[in-house]
Amino acid sequence: MGTLHFVAPKPFDALIPTQLPGSARVYTLGSGAAELAVATAIAVPRTRRLGGLLAMLLFLGVFPGNVKMAADWVGSNKPLPMKAGAILRLPLQIPLILVARKVYRQAV
Repeated sequence: MGTLHFVAPKPFDALIPTQLPGSARVYTLGSGAAELAVATAIAVPRTRRLGGLLAMLLFLGVFPGNVKMAADWVGSNKPLPMKAGAILRLPLQIPLILVARKVYRQAV
């Protein structure tokens, strides 16, 4: 997903809360770079523990964007399955955070 932030950034720009200062594109590219860096850190055994911690923080950091997407999509003309998916993905952040915490705790 991190690569998609660079290849097709426009859908990610729409997830950036308007209350944040600056350009949405900066946040899109920054979060894409963060996702790639976290994935790399988790993949390398020597940095896996740090990667798990950073993954937890990343999942928490992007949560407001997921909430914004759900709110925007519920009030839109998007098909019902897309609206439902946007809402259902919110509680799915919890297992992602828990798995990242597990990686953090179990890495040596």
